[in-house]
Formats: sequence, structure tokens, C-alpha cells
Amino acid sequence: MPTVAFHTLGCKVNHYETEGIWNMFKDHGYERVDFERMADVYVINTCTVTNTGDKKSRQIIRRAVRKNPEAIVCVTGCYAQTSPGEILEISGVDVVVGTQNRKNMIQLIEQHQETRLPINGVAAIMQNRVFEEMDVPEFSDRTRASLKIQEGCNNFCTFCIIPWSRGLLRSRDPNNVMEQAQKLVNAGYKEIVLTGIHTAGYGEDMQDYNFARLLRDLEEKVHGLKRIRISSIEASQITDEVIEVLDQSKKIVRHLHIPLQSGSNTVLARMRRKYSADFYAEKVRKIKKALPGLAITSDIIVGFPGETEDEFLETYEFIRKIGYAELHVFPYSRRTGTPAARMDDQVPNEIKEARVQKMIALSNELAAEYAKPYEDTVLEVIPEEKSSLKSGQLIGYTDNYLKVQFEGPESLIGSIVRVKIKKAGYPLNEGIFVKVADQLKSS
Repeated sequence: MPTVAFHTLGCKVNHYETEGIWNMFKDHGYERVDFERMADVYVINTCTVTNTGDKKSRQIIRRAVRKNPEAIVCVTGCYAQTSPGEILEISGVDVVVGTQNRKNMIQLIEQHQETRLPINGVAAIMQNRVFEEMDVPEFSDRTRASLKIQEGCNNFCTFCIIPWSRGLLRSRDPNNVMEQAQKLVNAGYKEIVLTGIHTAGYGEDMQDYNFARLLRDLEEKVHGLKRIRISSIEASQITDEVIEVLDQSKKIVRHLHIPLQSGSNTVLARMRRKYSADFYAEKVRKIKKALPGLAITSDIIVGFPGETEDEFLETYEFIRKIGYAELHVFPYSRRTGTPAARMDDQVPNEIKEARVQKMIALSNELAAEYAKPYEDTVLEVIPEEKSSLKSGQLIGYTDNYLKVQFEGPESLIGSIVRVKIKKAGYPLNEGIFVKVADQLKSS
């Protein structure tokens, strides 16, 4: 039986797609082995969001070539889409496939086995208007189920290369979304995380269907689904109809990731974001009313070209006012090929670093503040893994994204259980197991 090994860099979408590619290999009689072992085929799913992503991808490709010089090395993902020529210059790379036409991957590998010539299977992406179907009926790590509902982005923010690596926005057929969601629930998953490159942009390319309707349909038509989590939603996509769905829903969890990037209007304009700080704050106010206790997490870029101390402080104060449950803080990283990389007034690294530290300290403070009121409260948790810190303990997330550690048998992983928060904290809350909330345990 031929063997295949995978290495995935980058975002949740890449991890989802690796599972889809693995399903294709499985159907062709392959056995999956660990990336550190000898394999007949190595598939590296690359990231290009920063220049460092490119560099890391090249390192992993070379590692696969060294591991087994006889193996077929196939490179896919965002870096493959934007720079196939650069990748084919790496000695030992046999097949390059971008972020589309991955269904041809095995055929291209077989073609290479016959000709022994390197194959560039990357096609221009900007013309593509069709979502590429990749079925993932279950995940090999068994903990969390993602469901990719859309691809691409039309925003062209000045710091971002993604439209060039993923193409323009295209949505998955709603019937296929429902069908796959049902398969995941049937495989034992209680929670589904809706994911994509611009997730809540779902339906913007459709005539009479949108993201709000998709959420309604998932809630009504997928039998046995307990929780729906939205991986990310832009402030501009929080329509009144979406707010109404959140207000009425019994299954959408009290956690939303709403990227901010900056709380300064002048920086937002240079980033070419589609909202002002006031617009964002107003959407948050409405959404917190619809989902009391809502945990909002966000992405922040500090040290964007030209960011002054005043602009940084504007962002800092804005974040404190919103009161996030957690922030993902990034120093601005120049991405070759984007307008921001060519801007004057690049911020020196030491200033960026100092601002990152300040922002992380604020995030930790806000996260602890958010968790504190839940002390002595019983919440529902889906345990995902055994704790590496304490034996006999499990770790999982509440619906409002508090990370909880509590004592319990491994058999509870994947179930919904009730846990009392004994000691609130960040990044970990300590809890006591109360009871299984849902007897239909994941296998």
C-alpha cells in the first residue's frame, strides 16, 4: 500500500483542506503516515500570508526532499499559488498545485511517475468563480470539526496578499454545506466551526441566499447539531438580519471573532478596511444586545506603516472600551507584493515590539476581566484533549470560548459536559466536572 505524509502550514482553512486532500488519497488506496517517517508521497500545504510563511514553507519542502530523495514531493496551498516557479526551483520538488484543482493532484502525481518531469499544475486564479468541493466527513485528529463554506476575498486590504493566493469570493452550494454538516454530526461531532477565507462573506456572490439564511438552515435542517461557531465575521458583514438570527438562535455560540486590525480611523483608511471605529463599535453594541455574555475576540496589527504614537494610543483606548475576551496581536509584517510594503514611514522593529508587548498585556488584562464573572458558574464544555500540565485532567472550551481544565476520564472527549468554574483565569480556567449534559457521546 503506498504511503502519504502531510505537513500543513498556516490557517484553519489549510488544515481543513489537508483533510480533504487526505480523503482523496485514502480513496486511492493510500495509507497516511507521520511526516517525520519515510513516505512514498509528501504533500506540503503552504502558507504565504507573510514573507516568513514563504520561508517556513521552503524549509519544510527541503526537509521532505532530504527525508526520502526517492519520494514524490507535492507542494500545494497559498505559496504554491502565488510562486510556483520559485518552488519548482527547489531541487526535488515534483508537483506543484495551487489553491484550486486539487482534485487533479493524484492524476498529476501519476503523470510524474511516468515522465519523471516536474509538473506545474497551477492555473490563474482570478478568473475562477466556482467553489472547489472537498468532502471532509471526519477529521483525523477527532477533536474539532471545521466546515469550509466559502473561498476567496474581494477586499484587497493594503497589507494582504490573500486575494492573489485565493482569488475572489465564491460560496459553497448550500445543499453541499447541509450535507457535509450532517455527515460531521453523524460522525459524532457536537460542534461545527464555519470557516473560510472571508467566512461571513458567504452568499455575496449569490442572488437570493446569504449568510443569515445559511445559519438558519444549519440550525433547522441538520439533525443532532448542538453548537454552531462562526470562525470569523467582519464588522461590515454583521447585518441586521444576521443580528436577528443570532438573537433567535439556540445553537450559535456566544463567541464571535470580529477582526479590528486598528482602532484608529486614519490607520483603517491606510489599510483600506471597510469601516470606521465608530461603525465597528456600533455593530458590537448591537450584537452584544442580541447575545448577552458574548465573548468577542479579534485580530490587531500594530506598527502598520506610518502608525504614530497617537494612532497607537487611539487603538489601545478603543480596545479597552470594547472589552475583548482575547486579542491576537501581530506586529505589522511587510508582505512583498502588497501596497503597504511599498509605503513610506515603515515603523522601526523596536517600536513595533514595544507596542506588541503593551497590547498583549492589555489583552491578558481584558481576558482575565472577561472570565472573572463566570467564577462559580456552571457552563457547558466540550473537552478536546488531555491536559499536558496535569494528569487525569481534560481541556476544552465553553460555548463562550473560555478554556477550561478539569478532572475527568478520557472517555468524555467530544461530549458536551457541565463544568463549574472554580477559579477563573487566563489562559486557563480551573473547573470541576458536574455531569454529562449530552449522553450521545462522540465515538
